[in-house]
Amino acid sequence: MIVCSCNALSEAAIRAALAAGAARPGEVYTQCGCSAQCGCCTQTILNIIRSPEQEKPRA
Repeated sequence: MIVCSCNALSEAAIRAALAAGAARPGEVYTQCGCSAQCGCCTQTILNIIRSPEQEKPRA
């Protein structure tokens, strides 16, 4: 699913950026080699970051 139309970022690309260490939307854009344009996708990126499948196990 395309999450960011301005940068053609897919949910898979966002999850890959998160797996590589990104923790905030700005870091996701940087990891993907782009920057925020209109900002409409920021809330969706935050939702992905906060989703249970993105949470890291706690020690």
